[in-house]
Amino acid sequence: MPIFMDRHDVSEAVTAEAVAQLHQQDLKVQDKYGCRGLTYWFDDLRKTAFCLIEAPDMKALQKMHLEAHGDVPNQIIEVEPSIVESFLGRIQDPVKAKNTALNIINDPAFRTLMVISVNRLEPEKKDGPAYRKAAVNFQKGIRKIIDAQKGSTVKQTDDNWLVSFKSVTSAVHAAKDIHALHTVFSKQKKEHKSVLKIALNTGVPVTEKPSIFEDTIKLAERMCGIVKGGIILSAEVRDLYKSENANTIISGKNIRALSPADEKFISLLMDYNDKAWNNANFKAVDFIRPSGCSKSQLYRKMISLTGQSPNAFIKEYRLKEALKLFRNSSLNISEIAFETGFSSPSYFSTCFQKRFGHPPSDYLSAQSA
Repeated sequence: MPIFMDRHDVSEAVTAEAVAQLHQQDLKVQDKYGCRGLTYWFDDLRKTAFCLIEAPDMKALQKMHLEAHGDVPNQIIEVEPSIVESFLGRIQDPVKAKNTALNIINDPAFRTLMVISVNRLEPEKKDGPAYRKAAVNFQKGIRKIIDAQKGSTVKQTDDNWLVSFKSVTSAVHAAKDIHALHTVFSKQKKEHKSVLKIALNTGVPVTEKPSIFEDTIKLAERMCGIVKGGIILSAEVRDLYKSENANTIISGKNIRALSPADEKFISLLMDYNDKAWNNANFKAVDFIRPSGCSKSQLYRKMISLTGQSPNAFIKEYRLKEALKLFRNSSLNISEIAFETGFSSPSYFSTCFQKRFGHPPSDYLSAQSA
């Protein structure tokens, strides 16, 4: 039977005790609708509650809530229990909460999410035993830092991580430590160039989108992918860190905090870019209308955020997507060139070698080795 998570936006007067009482009322009628209440989260600061319920379908869940107390959800999504546990740490009531008569759980589902990207610029065929050993130690170091700051790894590959933290401060400290670890790794293995980017964003698990933490993840991935800087923070991360640390402002080399206006611009820009980037006729001026900027404003904003002009940004984005295709597909050089919006394989090869220092054939042969 599927598992659903719903969101209830409650009034300022609602307390953790009141939410616990509503949950108990659900449990009294759940069998009638074939449902099973697994647990819930309550955020007193933001006045939101999230229920995790096994149910035949969304309608059964809504009917259960309606009969139990009349407080129907504002939003419902289907979820995988293992993913919920990775993000939120549990899929049933906390042990300590079970010792109370009402099973009061004052545990917010609000999380700080970290996206880590290690963009390798060298073909894998250059990897030797010494590098592979160092890379494994680097991965172990990241895991050790995440564990020390009580983070939970949601997803991991060799080049990308998605990590969940309850505490903004812990997430920021982890980001700084991982960045320092990469600096040491890069000095030890100078011949293997890589760029580390870390982005931190905050949010709740259920919004209007169909997947858990979808809005939060998407913005963090975009921040990580296009904004210049080693560690990029959303405006809310910056503000929450300041409030948690006696008005201390996050500072340091390679750390950048965005403004709400920056975040809006990134979302508008990338919503359009995602639809058009691999179209060979796509040009920088096409960004003007969706971004709401004039040509000069667009140029200044993109230089400020990405360090690149609009034309350079499009080319860089296409080249990075090409790099992913070399490592994750069986396409040949010509196919990848056209797939990523280049007008010809020869122009693509010229741009690729200039950007990464190796011809595309080196990456292709590395995959077939």
